[in-house]
Amino acid sequence: MLLGGLPAWAADKLPAEGPVPWEMGMQPAASPVKAEIISLHHLVLVIITAITLLVGVLLAVVILRFRASKHPNPSRTSHNTLLEVAWTLLPVLILIVIAIPSFRLVYYEDRTRDADLTIKVTGHQWYWEYAYPDKGNIDFNSNLVQDEDLKPGQPRLLTADNKLVLPVGKNVRILITSGDVIHSFFIPSLGVQRYAIPGRMIETWVRIDHPGIFYGECNQVCGMNHSRMPIEIEGVDPKQFDAWLTEAKTKYAADAGPALQPARELTGGVRQVADAGR
Repeated sequence: MLLGGLPAWAADKLPAEGPVPWEMGMQPAASPVKAEIISLHHLVLVIITAITLLVGVLLAVVILRFRASKHPNPSRTSHNTLLEVAWTLLPVLILIVIAIPSFRLVYYEDRTRDADLTIKVTGHQWYWEYAYPDKGNIDFNSNLVQDEDLKPGQPRLLTADNKLVLPVGKNVRILITSGDVIHSFFIPSLGVQRYAIPGRMIETWVRIDHPGIFYGECNQVCGMNHSRMPIEIEGVDPKQFDAWLTEAKTKYAADAGPALQPARELTGGVRQVADAGR
């Protein structure tokens, strides 16, 4: 039996990749795009660190060496052609060094590479709808699992009742839109972040490197329950994905009915807040 994605015994064995307490850096890369993002981040970090240290050293030299007590009659030099050319050209060269890999990454993220699978993601207030248009018209909603329904080990506000299941090692085209307001489809460890805009279809792609569970969220403020739109993705090997598809075609068929019902009513404190705001 499938519980949101894989069988329960298989899902329990998948490593979960998401935020951890006191995490100081970015989440480990689980896709080629994320690896490129981290590489660019490291390059820019080295450059800005070097610039900061250089400016700090120059300030210290000026403060200590050219203080008023040591130079009661300061130099009246008005310009220095060599220095002026240097501090104009050097920033230009630095920006070029940053711009080349930046533009390369932008186009790498934007271009879907020979897609093996296409999925459609639709943002709603406040849940996600996933469809597999080229795999039997599978369509289902993905809602937040409420606190009282969480199982041990499941992260709060990140666990979804129906996960998005994707094959590992395959190029997946993702078509993103919205049914109401602007949302944002964001999975940090996969390097995916795109707006979901009503009336527009925005394309991106992903290739998951290894099996696992990957967490994300809507990161565009979209109303009262914006913080309750988790994204939970299961990366599985192609054989497991084919097995999941076989059962999902029955469970999540677009004309089956229940899977397309609006997101279930939020419970507890969220419902009270909604009632109070009416």
